[in-house]
Amino acid sequence: MPFITDPLFYAAAIPAVIFVGLSKGGFGGAMGLMGMPLLALVVSPIKAAAIMLPIMIVMDIVSLWSWRGIYDKHTLKIMMPAGVLGVAIGWYTATWVTASHVRLLVGAIALLFAADYLRQRLSASVREAREHNFAKGSLLGVLSGFTSFVSHAGGPPYQFYTLPLGQDPKVYVGTSVIFFSVMNAIKLIPYFALGQLDHTNLATSAILMPIAPVATLAGAWLVRQIDRNIFYPFMYAMIFVVGLKLVYDGMTSLGS
Repeated sequence: MPFITDPLFYAAAIPAVIFVGLSKGGFGGAMGLMGMPLLALVVSPIKAAAIMLPIMIVMDIVSLWSWRGIYDKHTLKIMMPAGVLGVAIGWYTATWVTASHVRLLVGAIALLFAADYLRQRLSASVREAREHNFAKGSLLGVLSGFTSFVSHAGGPPYQFYTLPLGQDPKVYVGTSVIFFSVMNAIKLIPYFALGQLDHTNLATSAILMPIAPVATLAGAWLVRQIDRNIFYPFMYAMIFVVGLKLVYDGMTSLGS
């Protein structure tokens, strides 16, 4: 069975899998977005997404075990059906929506999100946790499912809705693990249908697979050690950095 043999590919792929694994474990959800741009430096974005999907599913299994029984059912009731719809839209539009468009969209959302958080931190008022909003959660759930399908970049739309809820970090992580585990499992069907999970990509995924559970468990351990007063500023800072990277990459790709 053929697989990628270029050492340069693995120089980028191994750190990419580690970043995504730490994110899947819950340590810096936005950190996972760094994995795809890093992998896309050495292969096409479509190939990078196809290679990463089976690895992410293994990570999801480890994360589901690590965070079993810890979740917010209201978040899932609002966002899960919307996310499935977003994946379906991504599949339907796969032939004409480019990765550059998605990067720009997700990056803009991430930057707006981080800017709003900074505004509230600088204001005199105390930032209070917000209540669930069905319309907002559904819209961002669709966007999260869509961007997750196209480039595994569903994090910022999901976080845009869930971080302002002010959930305990463990509940926040446990809920996001369930949401994205379902999204990734559903994505297998259209990825197979579109021919993205060929022998070469699957063999390459298998080579990188052993890194997945180790990095995921490390992320889960780190979240359990960190205080929420550190956790949330860290998460927003990561979202800002990733947002800048995605906007830059999107604009550069469109301009070339």
